[in-house]
This record gives sequence, structure tokens and C-alpha cells, in this order.
Amino acid sequence: MTEDKSMQNNNVVQNHATQIAPLTDANYESWLSLWQDYLTFYDTNLPLDTSKATWQKLLDSGTPVYGFGAFKDKVLVGIVHVVLHPNTWNETDCCYLEDLYIDESVRGQGFGRALIEYVYDFANQQNCNRVYWTTQDSNQTARVLYDKLASLTDMVQYRKNL
Repeated sequence: MTEDKSMQNNNVVQNHATQIAPLTDANYESWLSLWQDYLTFYDTNLPLDTSKATWQKLLDSGTPVYGFGAFKDKVLVGIVHVVLHPNTWNETDCCYLEDLYIDESVRGQGFGRALIEYVYDFANQQNCNRVYWTTQDSNQTARVLYDKLASLTDMVQYRKNL
């Protein structure tokens, strides 16, 4: 049985009609729609079972994978997923910002910034030593925001799918 992670991070950031909060069971349908849009943006298809498993990880208190949402007038308009993990260069965990997606209809309204800043606060509360993420080199719109909120490194990612 999984415990709802929304109880672990009770920080809710609210500004008029905007709210940033942990995802809960009630957000599944809206999350799935945004998740599918995110996958489409990256020209990726995943089996529904994989998406369901991802959702369960986001809610399972025994898994260091977390999901937060941006809400406009109580409607989910943005999502972010993070993974906390140990590392060999520090005694405390790192926070990997794995997925970030904002509905096209509300882009440019500060939801991406709000979600990233929420992740920074969450990572600080979890005593993480850093937050990091990757994006496509061609994702220029997002990179303008990222350049304001973090430092671009000279690291190059290599990958071998297994």
C-alpha cells in the first residue's frame, strides 16, 4: 500500500489564482493529459502501463520520485517530476529534475519558473546539495528561462539504452 506523498511536503505556494503543490490521487486524469503532451513534445511514446507505473512512483512514499503541479484557477497546467539520489561527490543527495512541462496555453506566464523555484525549496528541505537537469540543445525557449535560474555546465551526456 502506498502512502500519499503530499503529506511529506506540505508546502503549497499560492499567488492569487496560481498554486504550486504536490500531486495527489485526484490529479491523475489531468496529469496524464499533460504527461502525454510532454511525451508528444519529445516525440516519445510510452505504453500506458509505464505511465501508470510512473504515476504510482510519484505517489509512493517509499520511492524517491516526486511530482508537483502548477494550478491556475484550480486547473493543473504544469507538472514537474524530480528524483532524489545519492552521489559519490557529496554526503547528501542530489535532486534530478527529470521532467518539466507547462501547457502551451499558459506558457510565458511564470509557471515554469514557479515550478523550478518550488523544486529548489523542496530540495533544500530534503537537504540536497544540488538540483540539476538536462534539456535538448534545441529547446531555446526553455533554455532562456533555465539560463536565468541555473548555471549551464560544460558536461555532455552519453547514453546507452539497455
